[in-house]
Amino acid sequence: MRKVAIDGETLTIEDVVAVARNDAEVEIPQKTRKKVTRCRHILEEFVKEKKVVYGVTTGFGALGSVKIPTKDIKQLQFNLIRSHASGVGKPLDRDVTRALMMLRVNTLAKGNSGIRLKTLETLVHMINKGVHPVIPEKGSVGASGDLSPLAHMTLVMIGEGEAEYKGKKMSGREAIDKAGISPVELDSKEGIALINGAQMMTAVGVLAVYDSETLIRTAEIATSMSLEALSGISDAFDEKIHHVRPHPGQVESAKNIRSLTAGSKIIQSSEAVMKMKNRSPQDPYSLRCSPQVLGTARDAVAYARRIIEIEINSATDNPLIFPDDKECLSGGNFHGQPIAVAMDLLGIALTVVGNISERRMARLVDENLSEGLPAFLISGEVEKGIHSGYMSVQYTAASLASENKALAHPASVDSIPTSANFEDFVSMGTIAARKAVEILRNVEYIVAIELLCAAQGIDFRGSDKLGKGTKTAYSVIRKRVPMLKEDRASSRDIETVVELVRNGELAKAVEATMTQKKW
Repeated sequence: MRKVAIDGETLTIEDVVAVARNDAEVEIPQKTRKKVTRCRHILEEFVKEKKVVYGVTTGFGALGSVKIPTKDIKQLQFNLIRSHASGVGKPLDRDVTRALMMLRVNTLAKGNSGIRLKTLETLVHMINKGVHPVIPEKGSVGASGDLSPLAHMTLVMIGEGEAEYKGKKMSGREAIDKAGISPVELDSKEGIALINGAQMMTAVGVLAVYDSETLIRTAEIATSMSLEALSGISDAFDEKIHHVRPHPGQVESAKNIRSLTAGSKIIQSSEAVMKMKNRSPQDPYSLRCSPQVLGTARDAVAYARRIIEIEINSATDNPLIFPDDKECLSGGNFHGQPIAVAMDLLGIALTVVGNISERRMARLVDENLSEGLPAFLISGEVEKGIHSGYMSVQYTAASLASENKALAHPASVDSIPTSANFEDFVSMGTIAARKAVEILRNVEYIVAIELLCAAQGIDFRGSDKLGKGTKTAYSVIRKRVPMLKEDRASSRDIETVVELVRNGELAKAVEATMTQKKW
C-alpha cells in the first residue's frame, strides 16, 4: 500500500487524493517528529513563564482579553471544542472527511502550532485505521478557519461526537475504542491548534480541482466529437491563430482538439466548405470559440491548483510559534479568502464549460442547425413524431446549466460579522467550495449528455471516418450505451456515461491512444 510521508512542506494534491480516495497510509518521518516536539517545548516554556498567549492563557475571539488561570488552561481547550461543534446539515462525504483530516495533520506537522506529538499521532491513527468523524457540511463562515467542521473532527479525538467506522455510524468513543485508539486529553493550545484553519474548504477544493482537471479534458473530447458530429470546420483550431493570442489554456485546448480529431474524414477546411451550397465558411461560436472558452477554464483551474498547493503546505492556526526566534505571534493565516476567491473562480469557469457544452448539444438535436442530422437525432427510418429521440436530454442539460448560473454567484463577496463584531470580515470560503463542487457535478452531467448526443450524431456520419482520439472515445461510449434507435428511458444512459466522465475512464482511454500524453 502506498504511504504518504508528512512534513508540512511537500504535500501534493495527488497525495491528498491518494489518502482521501485510495486509503493510502499516512506516516510521520523522524524529522517531522523532531520539529513538532521542539515547537511544543517552546510553548510549554511560555506557559511556565506565564506569558500572555492568545488562546492559551486567554479566552477566544471577543473573549481574548480575558485571562485564564493556569488551573483552567486544559479545560479551556475542551470547552472550545465542545462549544464550536455547532455544524448542521448532512455529513461530509468520506473522501472529503479523510482529506480534511490529512490536511490538518500536514499543517500541524510544519512545527508552528505547538501541538504534542502524541496528539498529532492520534489523528494519523484515525486516518490509517478508518475512523471517520461525522462532520456536518454547513456552519462555517471561513474566517477563523473552518472552526465548526474541525471541532466535530476533534470531538472524536477526545472520545465524543460521532464517527463512521467500518461502514457503521457510532459514537466517537465507541469508534476509537474499536480501532484501538486512546482518546486525547487536550493540553494547552491543542484545541485551538486543531480547529483554527481552512481545512474543510481546502479539502473540498483539493478534490474539486483534481476532478475539474479531468472534466476539462473530457469536455475537450466532447467538443471534438461534436465538431465531427456537426461536420465542423478545422480552421478555428489552427495553431497560428492561437499563437497570436497565446493564453496558455487556449493554446493547450486548441492543440488537444487538433490532436483528438487528427485523421478525421468528416471535418474540413473552410476552403472545402465554401464549395458547398448554403454553407457558411465559419462555424458558430460554440464550436469555433471552444478553445478560447475551454482554455479560459483551463487557466482558471490552474490558478485554483496553484492556490490550493500553497494552502495545503501552510501553517494556518493562530497564534503561531516560531521556535528559532522563540516567538509566539498572532495573525490571520486562518482566513479563508485565498481559497474563497479560487473556488468562486473555479465555479464560474466550470459554469461556462457547461453553458457552451449545452449550446453544442442544442445544435446537435436541432435539424435546422445540425448540418443534415435528423431531428432530435432519431433515425428517419422510424415514423417522424412517434419517437422523441434526444429531445428531453437537452431539457435536462438546460436545467443544469441554468441552475449553475444561480450557483455561480460568488460567495466570497459576502461577509457577515461574527463573535460580537470582533471577527468583522469573513471569507465564506467553505460556501464557495461547496458551490463549486455542486457546479462541477452538474457540468459532469452536461458533458455526459453532450457525449451521448455527439456519439448519436456520429452514428449518422459514420464512425469509421473519425479522428484517432474521437474514435476511441466513441468506442468507449458505445461499449456501454447502444445507439438510440427507438425511444427508451435516457436516465440510465446518462448515468452510465457520467460515470465514465467522473472516474476519468473516458479521458484515460483516449489518452492511452494518443501520442500526446496527459493533456
